Amino acid sequence: MRFHSKLFFKRSSVVNEKDFRERVQQMAELAADLERISDDKIRASAKELVHLLMELHGSGLERIMETVFAAGEPGAAIIDKFSREPLVSSLLVLHGLHPDDFETRVTSAVEALRPRLRKQDVEVELLEVSEAAVRVRVTPIAHACGSTTTTLRASVEEAIYEAAPEVGSLVIEGLEAKSASGFVSLDTLVSGAMVVPSSNGHHASQKADG
Repeated sequence: MRFHSKLFFKRSSVVNEKDFRERVQQMAELAADLERISDDKIRASAKELVHLLMELHGSGLERIMETVFAAGEPGAAIIDKFSREPLVSSLLVLHGLHPDDFETRVTSAVEALRPRLRKQDVEVELLEVSEAAVRVRVTPIAHACGSTTTTLRASVEEAIYEAAPEVGSLVIEGLEAKSASGFVSLDTLVSGAMVVPSSNGHHASQKADG
């Protein structure tokens, strides 16, 4: 059977983590624009459209995950690979489908970051993980200049946001500076304009079972 090319969507140009973050930033800006629509009916319709699209994509993604998992051990291995791919991992988190919980992903990110920072004579310690909040301590063994501090903060932020993009609050003790990555968390993105309560009380970013 042949399909007309117009039936297919153009392949996404989001091919790496940087592109994905830029798209999330753009989505956050567009979501904020929805709140500035003066017409209540149009604003509500636009938000409901976003909600329905997210719900549709989430349901499709969940069905894909169920089908892969049903393949047994090979399927479980594929899901594990999905969970470690930054872009796919972020989508799984967004729809409440990631196989690892929030604390596990944050802890793994810090553990993976630790040997890399030690090569720079820097220690990193996970102090607290609660709901969507994370607190870490970064301790340079030697005095760090301003540019080094900025680089360290960016490294820590990128590692944690990549593993847990739903982080709503990230406190990095020992590096007193503003956020270096400019990353918009999924928690920020889906709270407000991007999430509209459905008729059963759940949100588009959550599975029906919570």
